[in-house]
Amino acid sequence: MPLDAGARLGSYEILSPLGAGGMGEVYRARDSKLDRTVAVKILPKAMSADTDALARFEREAKAVAALSHPNILAIFDFGAHDGLAYAVMELLEGDTLRAKVAGGPLPPRKAIEYALQACHGLAAAHEKGIVHRDLKPENVFVTKDGRIKILDFGLAKLTPPPTPLGDRETMEMTPAQGTQPGVVMGTVGYMSPEQVRAEDIDQRSDIFSFGSILYEMLSGHRAFKADTPVETMSAILKQEPPELTETNRNIDPVLERIVRRCLEKQREARFQSARDLAFQLETISGFSTTLSGARMAALSRRRKTPRWVVAVGLGLLAAAAAGYGFATWSKPVRTPSYQQLTFQRGTISAARFAPDGKTILYSAAWNGGPMDVLSTRSESPESRSLGLPSAGLLSISSTGEVAITEGCEFVSGACRGTLARVPLSGGAPREVLKNVNEADWTPDGKDLAVVRSDEGRQGRYRLEFPPDKVLHEAAGTGWISHVRFSPKGDQLAFIEHPSRGDDAGSLCVVDLAGKVRVLADDWGSIWGLAWHPSGAEIWFTAAEAGRIQPLRAVTLDGKQRLLLQAPARLILQDISPSGDVLLSRETARAGLMVMAPGETREKDLSWFDWSTSAQLAADGKSVLFSERGEGTRGAPTIYLRGTDGGPAVKLGDGRPLALSPDGAWALTATADRQKLVLLPTGAGTPRELAIGDGLRPTRAAWFPRSPRLLLLGTDADRTRRAYVMELEGNGPPRAVTPAGNSVDFAGNAVSPDEQWFAVAGGDGKVWLHPLASGEARVVSGPPAGAVPIQWSPDGKLLYVSQRESFPARVHRVEIATGKTTLWREMLPADATGVVRIPAIAVTADGTGYAYTFNHRLSELYRAEGLQ
Repeated sequence: MPLDAGARLGSYEILSPLGAGGMGEVYRARDSKLDRTVAVKILPKAMSADTDALARFEREAKAVAALSHPNILAIFDFGAHDGLAYAVMELLEGDTLRAKVAGGPLPPRKAIEYALQACHGLAAAHEKGIVHRDLKPENVFVTKDGRIKILDFGLAKLTPPPTPLGDRETMEMTPAQGTQPGVVMGTVGYMSPEQVRAEDIDQRSDIFSFGSILYEMLSGHRAFKADTPVETMSAILKQEPPELTETNRNIDPVLERIVRRCLEKQREARFQSARDLAFQLETISGFSTTLSGARMAALSRRRKTPRWVVAVGLGLLAAAAAGYGFATWSKPVRTPSYQQLTFQRGTISAARFAPDGKTILYSAAWNGGPMDVLSTRSESPESRSLGLPSAGLLSISSTGEVAITEGCEFVSGACRGTLARVPLSGGAPREVLKNVNEADWTPDGKDLAVVRSDEGRQGRYRLEFPPDKVLHEAAGTGWISHVRFSPKGDQLAFIEHPSRGDDAGSLCVVDLAGKVRVLADDWGSIWGLAWHPSGAEIWFTAAEAGRIQPLRAVTLDGKQRLLLQAPARLILQDISPSGDVLLSRETARAGLMVMAPGETREKDLSWFDWSTSAQLAADGKSVLFSERGEGTRGAPTIYLRGTDGGPAVKLGDGRPLALSPDGAWALTATADRQKLVLLPTGAGTPRELAIGDGLRPTRAAWFPRSPRLLLLGTDADRTRRAYVMELEGNGPPRAVTPAGNSVDFAGNAVSPDEQWFAVAGGDGKVWLHPLASGEARVVSGPPAGAVPIQWSPDGKLLYVSQRESFPARVHRVEIATGKTTLWREMLPADATGVVRIPAIAVTADGTGYAYTFNHRLSELYRAEGLQ
């Protein structure tokens, strides 16, 4: 029975009807708790009365709600009222894809844009084990701002039993224990062959259905359409749809091949994942289809100036400039080709060509397992382990010796551990040096340059060659990555990052006398480099902002050019002597997990693609965090979100540091960390705090009772010191730890009685410093490298975290006795691809916590023909 305006379902007030169909009635409604407009779907009576179906739908709704993906319709709530079951979803403004294609084919560029977004949504669902099973244009929504939303995940599985085959196009089922082989379900015309045959299905079935949708977007006609459903199903099993170029001459053959591969009858011949499919679509998303097949080369440009790159071919993208800096329209350009080398799900830490140029070694953590060193060759899709468990690849010498890190500890994207040497032909590793982050062989294969830091982890990173001779030391809290010898062996290229846990930085070279030059500076993200075999250029992957990293080149006098532009994060791994390139394509994101007080399961409260720097309110009911990925175009932005899962509220720009004890103010730093700003979490006016010149605040804690702040910041010497700042009078911060000794904390470091504050020292120990007079003292018990994050309300316990361990661990320490117990291990349930837990917050009473995680999924490619 239709609901009237003003009717209520729990806390939702019905405003007006939006539509009705086989899956129930949909209404516009107001959420009185959060004062927002939502869509409420009243489920069919049959489902409302079926307890098994209702329970199953609730489980699936929770799974979809946990995805929190911008290309999947968000589910906010699920409940029942007066015998009516309902689901609460975000309210969308726009049209379904069915309405978009009703007028004929879409422009290829627009079709690819929509398809890419849908692929990203599908990939997120598939990685959580959710298969849609009823993809069709009616279940793909296009919002007014052009964002794709996939609708009705899981709903198609739970509708009433099918009517006779000739009566309708949609045939579904209502199993109590899941879909069983032998029952046909889906929508005729968009089913996969295995659905038609009523076989068990997996994510590749969605890829076939997706291919049917993409075909329709490009041609304006259904891929499979006959007079009756039975004839349509027969066509799916036995026939191929007409060539796309017959209906649309603007279709590039590359795009035609992508669609054909989606529509392969045998699932083994299709794309094996939505990620693979998205990658292939990305390869052609930047080119003009009206210029298909034209060989256009990109003109060389310095950074900060316009660039034009035309993608050609079925690889990453291809438009390479002839020579080393200039392209000509008259000279033919060799079209690059690409070959995918890895097919597992996980993270690649490094990859290198062996001396023969054909064998490739790489280290990866696949399918949630430990890091391992593997080898592969272009002619085979298989990889084999070298039998070096928990080891990371560093470098391969010209003489066939491999440098590895044993006991790989994945820190900031690199394998930290004990440096060892092992023959490529086989044998036992020989340990060389501890606490090594990077290493590279000299061109003659006799010696190694290394990057390492002190045992206490607060020490500075040093580039050494030979080991123990320092060529360069990173300033303050900076760190060094990707050290590589030049072909002549007279220089080392490396990337210097100004702050730990952040991949921003500059590409530098240092000669063997220690003279450093910066060749390409101030990148928002820079990760991956290799020398061109000529020695005239260094190739690297970097982004000005956000996470999308093109492939670039820079000469030794600083002239830059763009080599490859793709809507993806590319990481350069190696270049062979013949010029072949190893590139990994990486899907990187940072997520936010919260255990709210009174709950028993963690929630994924990630907002966009780079949710990090979690800070919990004192009562655990809200969490302050930062977004600085593609969702905010790389600009650090501050959000506050209720731990009940409601929508996030943007507070302003900058970096979050701490919430006030009453939750009314968020202490933040500007993106350049030169200013402190108090942002109101409700009504109010922002207030800027003067901190003086030279201090760069990185962390902060509010005093529990008085209007003061404890700041952690770097001084002019780039040493991290603790400072006390009075909020009344806004006086300059006062240093409370000695100069020259770096300290750290990561939460509420001030004791409840405001007599002490806790920090981690550069010696790896936890220290208590008095806020008045007296001597600092060591807290016995915490593991080495632990960082204070919270005091208990009575001041007797201290929570400390081991963020660099994996999983991250939180210990509870009795300050008086030093007794230390493991309190929690922090790691998402799906840990595949999770490489780091950079931030942890705990409520004082221990009833709630939050943490952020860095997630990386990698695929390795070999590229030929890049110039």
